[in-house]
Amino acid sequence: MRGAVMKVVRRQRRELPVLLLSLCASKVMAAGEFWTFTPPASQIARQIEGLHSYLMIIILIIFFAVFGVMFYAIVRHRKSLGHTAKPFHENTTIEILWTLIPALILLGMAWPAASVVLAQKDSRGAVMTIKATGFQWFWAYEYLDFGFGFKSKLATPQAQIDNHHTGGESKNPHYLLEVDRELVVPVGQKIRILTTANDVIHSWGVPALGVKQDAIPGFIRDTWFKAEKVGTYRGQCVELCGKGHAFMPIVVKVLSEPDFKRWIADQQAHAKAMQDDPNKVWSAVELIARGRQVYEANCQTCHQPNGKGGGPFPALAGSKVATGAKADHVHIVLNGKNAMPAWSSLSDVEIAAVISYERNSWGNQAGILQPSEVKTARGAK
Repeated sequence: MRGAVMKVVRRQRRELPVLLLSLCASKVMAAGEFWTFTPPASQIARQIEGLHSYLMIIILIIFFAVFGVMFYAIVRHRKSLGHTAKPFHENTTIEILWTLIPALILLGMAWPAASVVLAQKDSRGAVMTIKATGFQWFWAYEYLDFGFGFKSKLATPQAQIDNHHTGGESKNPHYLLEVDRELVVPVGQKIRILTTANDVIHSWGVPALGVKQDAIPGFIRDTWFKAEKVGTYRGQCVELCGKGHAFMPIVVKVLSEPDFKRWIADQQAHAKAMQDDPNKVWSAVELIARGRQVYEANCQTCHQPNGKGGGPFPALAGSKVATGAKADHVHIVLNGKNAMPAWSSLSDVEIAAVISYERNSWGNQAGILQPSEVKTARGAK
């Protein structure tokens, strides 16, 4: 009787790991997360997903084969059964096999991996080129073929972000993946993306489109994608770039060809209407009002809405820069200093406006700056 009970116990012990593995696998597969990544929306994304599945199968086969043989040898040839070790060395056949077999396995894995990597880098034949510049902490896009650009920033209100439990604005499913302006592209067209950065290393990536490329200050790198479905696809900066790294989403909106053409026409008309004449003499009221918009869009993340700064970013309220010589103020904005990046990408009007706002806010009263002065300072660099 005791022997029968022990047999049942041993059989259950052998079956328990298999049952647990099956249970876990069934739950994960039911959630659609066992083999797949984000559902692919491009050919290159499907290739990446297929490569992942192929490599995982090879890895699992090797895992079960190696550990299966190892545990079989341990259990069936253990000392308690009367087996003794049989040493050997300089077995040419075995040495050839354990060199040749891994080499063939590596070749079988490297060949398809290299094909996918080369396909990811082949940006030839693109119908349009968009430059993506990373900032701390947002993206700026330039449609180089159409002559306009814009900044894309996290659109979620701070109250929603800070609602960790209750008492604040409830979170929506995409609260860290929504922006005020999406990158808009046409469906079925190859889009070339040029990446660079204004301050530190960022990385532009959208998993569903199978695209990821680092954005490095002083360098232009390129990648591409071709969306096959109309829709909205989300990503994030995937290179740790500072305290605002988690608040730097990427949203690509894919439109049909007619809708994209209408969107391009609207954007070009808007860009033309927004063009500023740096030779125009602006009033103090106009400059300060425009400067507040520029400050809120680009500066208040670091220097705070009240101008009191924080950490490596100094206060502007009552500072020597914001109340001192205009030339020094312009120089810092154009060239940056310490943790502050250069803002030479802003127009002469935007720089004049934001400096005028800083010099006339939070108790500062240091006069205004005309765009023509910024234009002169920029040309004298």
